[in-house]
Amino acid sequence: MSKINEAAYRRIEEICDMYAGEKTPLIMILSDIQKEFGYVPLDVQEIVSKKTGISVAEIYGVVTFYSFFSLTPKGKYVIGCCLGTACYVKGAQQIIDQFCEILGIRPGQTTDDALFTIDALRCIGACAAAPAVTINGKIFARVQVGDVPGIIAQYREEAENNV
Repeated sequence: MSKINEAAYRRIEEICDMYAGEKTPLIMILSDIQKEFGYVPLDVQEIVSKKTGISVAEIYGVVTFYSFFSLTPKGKYVIGCCLGTACYVKGAQQIIDQFCEILGIRPGQTTDDALFTIDALRCIGACAAAPAVTINGKIFARVQVGDVPGIIAQYREEAENNV
């Protein structure tokens, strides 16, 4: 989206306008933009700044502070590996390492085919299901290293069938 087309530019302005009456609209604006476009790159932050009067520095600070915002496009399937205490002590590091090894990427990266992104997450609140993994919001409970190849295969198959 680094070269924003006119329709996207107008949509970003519309999103900003929806929250014009709010005292603190930034999180809501950025959340809607993230939902609509999948990420919030710097050029979009500049549009939001011009429209709202909030500095780019403040917007960038919010985008980079909260893990649910992204500066870059994410894959079709976002794999979130919880590394919170309960998950970590039950082997979450080995699970994320296995995802990384099979997909050939590191946390925060997206596969070349734009199918998978891996995110290392802090506690996701599924401690009873530790170690937990999320894929596009679906929680996989008590994941073991041996489960990872099958999980990836399941989503690759789904992607192929939905082409």
